[in-house]
Amino acid sequence: MLEADEIAEAAEDAEVTVEDGRNEVGSKRQSLLRMDPCMDKHCGAGRVCKAIDEDTAECVCVEVCDEEVDPRRKVCTNHNETFGSDCEVYQARCFCDSGDARCRNAEKYQHVHVVYFGECREMPECKKEDMADFPRRMRDWLFNIMRDLADRQELPSHYLKMQREAETNHTLRWTNAAIWKWCDLDGHPHDRAVSRHELFPIKAPLMALEHCIAPFLDSCDRDNDHKITLIEWGKCLELNEEDLEDKCDELAETKKSEQY
Repeated sequence: MLEADEIAEAAEDAEVTVEDGRNEVGSKRQSLLRMDPCMDKHCGAGRVCKAIDEDTAECVCVEVCDEEVDPRRKVCTNHNETFGSDCEVYQARCFCDSGDARCRNAEKYQHVHVVYFGECREMPECKKEDMADFPRRMRDWLFNIMRDLADRQELPSHYLKMQREAETNHTLRWTNAAIWKWCDLDGHPHDRAVSRHELFPIKAPLMALEHCIAPFLDSCDRDNDHKITLIEWGKCLELNEEDLEDKCDELAETKKSEQY
């Protein structure tokens, strides 16, 4: 067996090795950034990163969107206007946001966004009885999506534990699915609130199938600040507030540790 001094020396060597490894990764990252200043640049929808020089980059509007021939790629906007693709929508918004001469109508397109996939159509009215039953159906849908992703091994492992708990605990069946989706929707920046733009991954695919999804999501924003907190999300899904626990930090840390 190793003596205490040998163990201490081995531990120090290990720390040096880990530190050297981190330094090496950091050096490589710095080298990559010098080669490509766009590597750490986040650009929103309708924008791409453009290198200005070796150290500087900026986000600019997409110059040309790919021509889509599949009619399923068409989208309907908040102005009830059909575009050929979501790229065209966000390009139009970028032109108007940035004061580009190609902006067709600044007042109209500065805040244009995709509402749902497919050509614009007349949506049936969401009746009172349909809305009353919608929270239950939404809870079922969230849980089933979470389960399907787990079955297809497409659910990240940091969410898989929550899904397994939900399978065996009826209370967690709804709350874990709700927390998972809320954390998943809270994208960039992670500000503990889901904006209307961040609701797109839920709203757009369901609009053609669930005519109550838009008024339902609007009702979740109780204070009308265009953001949905976890508490608002839970109330909207008719869940008990005491059963909701913000696990986004915990899940983010688990995800980060899996990447290294």
